[in-house]
Amino acid sequence: MTVDTQTPILEVRDLKMHFPVKEGVFMRTGKYNKAVDGVSFSIKPGETLGLVGESGCGKSTLGRCIARLYQPTSGEILFRGQDISRLSRKQLMPFRRDIQMIFQDPMESLNSRHTVGDIIEEPLLVQGVGNRAGRQRRVLELLDLVGLPARSVSRYPFEFSGGQRQRIGIARAIALNPGLIICDEPVSALDVSIQSQILNLLIDLQRELNLSYLFIAHDLAVVKHISDRIAIMYLGRIAEIGPGEAVYGTPNHPYTQSLISAIPVPDPHQRANRVVLSGDVPSPIDPPSGCSFHTRCPRATDICREQAPPLALHGAGVAQTTAACHHI
Repeated sequence: MTVDTQTPILEVRDLKMHFPVKEGVFMRTGKYNKAVDGVSFSIKPGETLGLVGESGCGKSTLGRCIARLYQPTSGEILFRGQDISRLSRKQLMPFRRDIQMIFQDPMESLNSRHTVGDIIEEPLLVQGVGNRAGRQRRVLELLDLVGLPARSVSRYPFEFSGGQRQRIGIARAIALNPGLIICDEPVSALDVSIQSQILNLLIDLQRELNLSYLFIAHDLAVVKHISDRIAIMYLGRIAEIGPGEAVYGTPNHPYTQSLISAIPVPDPHQRANRVVLSGDVPSPIDPPSGCSFHTRCPRATDICREQAPPLALHGAGVAQTTAACHHI
């Protein structure tokens, strides 16, 4: 079967996730936490989109909205051309097979009372795939795919190291042959020496199974290693998005420039050109008017305080990215 690599497997259009904030004696909704505030992007089959941002920028909330663990406030989530943002739990069941998630903490995301075999078999049971013997064979195949021995089936998560537990989580995620996997900081809880092993495993599985990834992380070096394109998120919105080489080599948005400049330089004799931002990240409950970055931006002018800049193409050729800034 020929895979269409041009038609996106996922399209997110103006997605918003506003959490009500209860206030006062009667716990009435006075304000909203605008965790995701109008995000749009797409992912093609077999592609990895890295999503980067500081803690609290809304990247994990965005991933959970796409997986429909949260019901978005508004916007569209088109998966293989169908809007799944308003589907009921029953209507979502067929899509659950095709959209899976790998979580940050493998110990928290695995049921400590279940054996590894039960954990990996669970999605097959929920979706009614095969009989018991067939599911058991599939579990052994999955363990082999992620580099764990067959004897792991009868053991419990606490008997494994952090990297091995994440391999179990990955096996569970690929059990139903999904098209899209949302990786929510899958290596941030692991030792640096183990991170590269898990990243290489994800890359190998992507090539073998034609997987698409939304790879969420705060470590720019990790994202650079695995991503085809990179989106930079700030206070619930996309600040810049483009090919990895362009975002790292010629970043256009001042926030991206600051993040890139903070990457440690391996040569101790080479002086880093740091772009240091002033102030703290504003609250998503009461975000700034206009451009949400203007309170920390060295280029900010009156128009930045009054008007939110649209995402627009900047640069040329391989250096082209899409960024939201009035002064590029």
